[in-house]
Amino acid sequence: MKMFLISDNADALIGFRLAGVEGAVVHDRQKAEEELHKACNNPDIGIILITESLTEELEEEISKIRLDPKMPIVTTIPDRHGFRRDKDYITRNIKESIGIKI
Repeated sequence: MKMFLISDNADALIGFRLAGVEGAVVHDRQKAEEELHKACNNPDIGIILITESLTEELEEEISKIRLDPKMPIVTTIPDRHGFRRDKDYITRNIKESIGIKI
């Protein structure tokens, strides 16, 4: 299972590539939506990481993906301006997605 990053910041992608995570840098909603659907249709991808600002733009599409158990897990990561959500947001999201306490 692979992870895929969708970011609006090239620096974030460079950092994740150093950890072996592929991804895409996008700067508009349409391109972000295209990359999200491409990642969802790739059977090798199990987790999609998406920056918070893009998550806000694609909230409806991401909600649909999260409701489909056949789709990858989509989780939000902080963008270059920091996290705007609760500290335990990622842990809570994973618990809700897979039902396992971590």
